[in-house]
Order: sequence, then structure tokens, then C-alpha cells
Amino acid sequence: MADAASQVLLGSGLTILSQPLMYVKVLIQVGYEPLPPTIGRNIFGRQVCQLPGLFCYAQHIASIDGRRGLFTGLTPRLCSGVLGTVVHGKVLQHYQECEKPEESVSGTVQKEGSSSFDRVIKETTREMIARSAATLITHPFHVITLRSMVQFIGRETKYCGLCDSILTIYREEGIVGFFAGLIPRLLGDIISLWLCNSLAYLINTYALDSGVSTMNEMKSYSQAVTGFFASMLTYPFVLVSNLMAVNNCGLAGGSPPYSPIYTSWIDCWEI
Repeated sequence: MADAASQVLLGSGLTILSQPLMYVKVLIQVGYEPLPPTIGRNIFGRQVCQLPGLFCYAQHIASIDGRRGLFTGLTPRLCSGVLGTVVHGKVLQHYQECEKPEESVSGTVQKEGSSSFDRVIKETTREMIARSAATLITHPFHVITLRSMVQFIGRETKYCGLCDSILTIYREEGIVGFFAGLIPRLLGDIISLWLCNSLAYLINTYALDSGVSTMNEMKSYSQAVTGFFASMLTYPFVLVSNLMAVNNCGLAGGSPPYSPIYTSWIDCWEI
């Protein structure tokens, strides 16, 4: 319980700190660029036109809605983070409890005989199921978070409170509306997880020397590097998921000219 509580508190703290940057990133993803390009220099010293950075966009939002406006959508995002952490932990705990009787029966022979690759497959499969369950349950809060942010573009007030947003989505779109953009989000999470763990296993097994004194540090670094690489490769899934979550939902940011009307997430991917 103490570990779960600490994870929830830590995750909530990081969510609050990252909320302004998350807000800006979502607005940029849907094509909202209210600030004109500025003249800057590239790494070679040449003058080029540059789009304003994240902090310039944050200042623009704060100038309109105040600093408090930078935390729009924080409540449903916190709910999503807390609920996701709890569900993820419960699923992994269930697998651990189911594994204990098997270990007591089979003893240590099975552990010695099982290869490290089989262990990676087993652990990654469990993590995939835990993450997928957490994503499935928390996605409605994710949709509300995105829509409450995107309504800044058209200055709407359609998705202001958590309860009102739930009623609005259910009344206009039904249960399906709460899961807009779910499939590409799930696919992105699953592909990223398998890529990250598979690459980390290959690097740790075949590229790193087990005799190195800093072996544990090198393995942790390889996990971080492969995680970053996997997240870069699967970013299109994140983008498509966010676009589909706000597409044609009655907001200016989810309608032309900011966004075409997509018939499906595959249509969004192809465009």
C-alpha cells in the first residue's frame, strides 16, 4: 500500500508540473499556431524563420487566461493518472499472486531451466496487459482532458467541469465517444513496450560485456535509450490518437481549418 501511495503521489506531482507543457503540446498537435514565426539562427549560424518555442506559447495562453489557465484539463488528467496507476498495480499484483503457487510446486528447477529471453517475453506480456487495462479504463478521462484543452482555440466552454463533460459526451456521442482515439493509443503503447524491451534485451545480452564493473548502470542506460527510441518511432500513433479524440466533437479545434473531419483513425493516419 505504501508503494502504491508513493507512486500515486509522485505521478500526481509530475502531472501537475508538466501540465502547462502538455497543454501547449496538444494545441500544437491540432495545428493551433497563433504566434508568427521569428527570425533566428540555425546551428550553422544562418538566419532562418523559426516557430516560437513551448514557453512562448505558454506565455500566450497565460496572457489570455492567466497562469491558472495553463492548468486547464488538470482534473481529468489527475483522475486518469491516479486510476491508471491503481489499475496497473492491481493487474501486476494479480499475476504475482497467481505465480506464487506455481513457484512453490515447481521449485527452482524451472527457474534455472528457463531462459532469460523467455523471462523477457513473460514480463513484457504481463506489462502489456497491465498497461492496456489501465489505458482502457482511463481513456475517457484522457478524451475529456484533450477536449478541455482544445476548446481554448475557439474559446468554447463546452467541456469545463468533469461531470458536465461526461454528460455532454454521453448525450452527443454515447459510450463510443469516451473511447475516441483508443485503438491507435493502445497500438502505440504496445508497439513501444515491445520495441523497448526487445532492444534492451538484445543490447544487454549481446552488446554489453558482463564483466564490466558498471554493468548495472549500463543496462539502466540502455533501457532509457531504447525507451526514448521506441517512443520516437511510435509518436505517430500518439498524434493520431489525440487528433481522433477531438475530431468532429463540436469544437473549433477539431473541425476545419484546424483539422479535417476523419472517418476513422486509419483515414487520419493516411492523411
